[in-house]
Formats: sequence, structure tokens, C-alpha cells
Amino acid sequence: MPWARLIVDANEAWSATDIVTNLQACQRANVELVEQPLRAGNDQVLNHIQSPVPICADESAHVATGLASIATRYQAINIKLDKTGGLTEAIVLIAAARAHGIQIMLGCMVCTSLSIAPIALLATAANWCDLDGPFLLTEDRPHGFRSVNGVVLAKSAQLWGLPA
Repeated sequence: MPWARLIVDANEAWSATDIVTNLQACQRANVELVEQPLRAGNDQVLNHIQSPVPICADESAHVATGLASIATRYQAINIKLDKTGGLTEAIVLIAAARAHGIQIMLGCMVCTSLSIAPIALLATAANWCDLDGPFLLTEDRPHGFRSVNGVVLAKSAQLWGLPA
């Protein structure tokens, strides 16, 4: 699709010796975000790297209280309700990220549409959304989300507990 936006999720697989080369390759491929390239806890490597592509913290960031320690190393953060503990902390984390000039990605684990519903409410606050958890399941909840041309939509108001 000509309008596709590319994100690379390195899942902590890169090392200090290959990160610069990999980031340069991502730039050449027009990747617009690289998610968690280094193992969580090895973030200090990013102190010495001028990345041509924004780098997003995933496993390195869970709640707002830990954001200050990584704010100079990452340009974005992946917020997942499973990591934050719920919608309230996700909202607090969005505000803290904005205060630090950090962009927002909303993500999820493999889950049903019922888990996606609360974080989907925050989609307008995000630069990127990766809410594909229900689409990785063989079977989702009735009345869950569907994807239409890359847009995630509720199948019906019944997802929200409303009558058909």
C-alpha cells in the first residue's frame, strides 16, 4: 500500500555493535520508528547514538515514574495497558511523555477486543497505534474489533455493552 507506514520492532535483539548499522538501514528503508532495539536495562548505549530514526521504548518503560530515567534516550514510548496496569496509569504516562517531548505509540499484547477497547479510547492521543492483539487470535470475542483498510473499528456497539 502506498500509504503504509513502516515500524520495526527489534524486540531487544540488537546489540551495541550493530545498532548504528541497523538504524541506518532502517532510514534507507523509510522506517519511521524503531521499537526497543536494545535489551531493557542496556539503554545507556543510546546515550552515545544519534539515531536517524526515532527510537521507541517498549520493555524499557512501564509507568510514568520510570520515564525520567529514559527520557533522553528515546523519542517515543509504547504504552500498553498490560504494562501500565490499566487505563488510569496509561493516561498519566501519556501526560508525562508529552511533558518530556516524547511521542506516543499505543500497543498491546496478544489479547481479545475487550482488552483493546479501553486503550482504543486513547488513539487520538497517539502518533502510532499497534492494536492488533485480537487479529492474532484464532477466535476473538463476539462483537469485537475488525480491520477495514488498516483502520481498527468496533464491529458493533455490543462490544461496549450496548444493545444491538
